[in-house]
Amino acid sequence: MKKEKIIIFGASGFIGTYLIDSLLDNNYQVLAIDSDDMLSDYYLDKKIEYLQLDLRDSKKFNEIDSTGCTTVIQLAALQPSNYNPMKHSPKDYLEINAVGTLNVLEFCKDRNIPKIIYAMSHRNTSGHWGKMSKVRESDGISQEYFGEYSMFSIAESCAHECVKHYSESYNINSIVFRLPPVYGYGPHLDIFKGGTPIRTGFQTFIDRAILGKAIEVWGNPHIGRDIVYVKDVVSAFICAITSDSAKGLYNISSSYSLTLLEEIKTIIEVFNQTNNVELLLFPEKTNFIDCFVYDNSKAKLELNWTPKYNFKSMLIDYKKEKESNKFSFLIKKRKKMFDEYGKTRRP
Repeated sequence: MKKEKIIIFGASGFIGTYLIDSLLDNNYQVLAIDSDDMLSDYYLDKKIEYLQLDLRDSKKFNEIDSTGCTTVIQLAALQPSNYNPMKHSPKDYLEINAVGTLNVLEFCKDRNIPKIIYAMSHRNTSGHWGKMSKVRESDGISQEYFGEYSMFSIAESCAHECVKHYSESYNINSIVFRLPPVYGYGPHLDIFKGGTPIRTGFQTFIDRAILGKAIEVWGNPHIGRDIVYVKDVVSAFICAITSDSAKGLYNISSSYSLTLLEEIKTIIEVFNQTNNVELLLFPEKTNFIDCFVYDNSKAKLELNWTPKYNFKSMLIDYKKEKESNKFSFLIKKRKKMFDEYGKTRRP
């Protein structure tokens, strides 16, 4: 029996890497497409078909072999955490995230591919945060037009509207995943924040817990937000691929508000042998944590999907993934990105 073929744009990213691993375990054929050729040897070793392609190059899409493809997954995007001010401008958000997605949709239309799954962040609902207990799909967007995430979010909103248009106009079954912060081993060491590389709070907490060093807790320790584990996100993709009825927007979230204090205490419990790490409270300092929770009941009902990992089980699995060294190239990718930033900064 011939394997069902899945085409993934943005295959070399964090979610794409974990998704391909799961698809192979579920006996799918995969065509991995990405603008980065750093993982070409990895795909070769796994006997995965790979094509290097920039979403902005519409002519390059002619080289894609879509024979037997039943689903396209669009993960490719320029993320704020990867936004290098020495390399990118706000225009890149529109060209990669919006026009790039439009090119993917044109490809689906021209090749008669029946289903597309598009993943987007939750940023265009920021106006709802703190105003309701849980944000639902039916609440619509509430876009902010200032701050470092605004152009990214505007481009994603544009891409989402394009997905809906092609779904209605060309009979392409579209499924859109709205994702809060996705955690897992790989991307959470260093990120760009306001165009400057920083160590993430999550990784800082882990580093200090392992060493048994005191951890500073800034601001209100009881403020919380919704996060989801990458393997739960991947399982949602598998559910969407196999569903004959799913359509439209779904919150793929934990639907749980993880407080800052709970996050830190759980990290200490998992990563420190003695659990004897001092917490230093600094309520006068700002922690910059946004407060949001998403209702995932629609995904549970229509996709038959339920997240399996709470924060503690996520951290335990995170440790196993790190120790296995299975996806160590994700760390190498980020190191390469920040090394390039350092080179561009030198006189």
